[in-house]
Amino acid sequence: MSRAELPIIAIVGATATGKSEVAVALARTLGGEIVGADSRQVYRGMAIGTAQPTPAQLAAAPHHLIGFLPPDARFSLAEYLDQARSVVAAIRGRGRLPIVAGGTGQYVWALLEGWNVPRVPPDEALRAALDAYAREHGPEALYRRLREADPEAAAFIDPRNVRRVARALEVITATGRPFSAQRGRGPAERAIVIGLRLPYAQLDARIDRRVEEMYRTGFLDEVRALAQAGYGPGLPSMLSIGYPEGWKVLQGEMSVADAIAATQTATRRLARRQGAWFRADDPRIVWIDAEDAVVERTIAAVEQRLADAAEERS
Repeated sequence: MSRAELPIIAIVGATATGKSEVAVALARTLGGEIVGADSRQVYRGMAIGTAQPTPAQLAAAPHHLIGFLPPDARFSLAEYLDQARSVVAAIRGRGRLPIVAGGTGQYVWALLEGWNVPRVPPDEALRAALDAYAREHGPEALYRRLREADPEAAAFIDPRNVRRVARALEVITATGRPFSAQRGRGPAERAIVIGLRLPYAQLDARIDRRVEEMYRTGFLDEVRALAQAGYGPGLPSMLSIGYPEGWKVLQGEMSVADAIAATQTATRRLARRQGAWFRADDPRIVWIDAEDAVVERTIAAVEQRLADAAEERS
């Protein structure tokens, strides 16, 4: 198989299923480099709260698009695709396997399916107005506005995802054209997609332990350091799960126990939303239970599919 023919290996699934550990093992075993696919892990100084790969994991295999932006930077899907495509091409150029790992389903499928997305700069005033409208009238009311303006876009956007609904309305307002008409697709990537899964009871227990560990290992110190560096709770990056509660604890508006409980609840909800992107019945995904011997079983599954792909091309 030539360098240009090397597929992308994508490790997907809900938060807390162990994607980082599996990705590192694959990279070390198969000669790969890891490309992040998480809209929050791109920020520096937010390693604990966004569950970035640990220092040991970062040292064990090359990682890209992790912790490379300041917390006040805007980062869109279009910018992610530019960066990720460039990184994937460079990894292939080195004769190594690109391994995409992350829980932001939109990023993963946009990369693998070859999406071309509208390049409309953010309109901060409009975003603020749409956010205020959603807070006052509810996400459903904002979604109705999108459905009236662009029914086709409404069909593929989760009504609960206020940020995506607002972005679609922003693009429609700026261009005067339906958002759905501006989402073309180029050639799809060759990909082997491995999904890690757990029953919700086990996943929820892992999530609860992870949040407790966040606080034990210095999450509040992380938020305090962000404040000392001049970053405030109003930044979009600070809407990442856990940070609103962390800021409230530091400001004396919430107890640590209440913050942990609220963050656990929000993270469980995120895990359910991720299921809409990584569906159990999606034939493109090879699902592996994220329990005993998950690393060994994932490596075996990827090696078999790489061998099958090489045989098909020979």
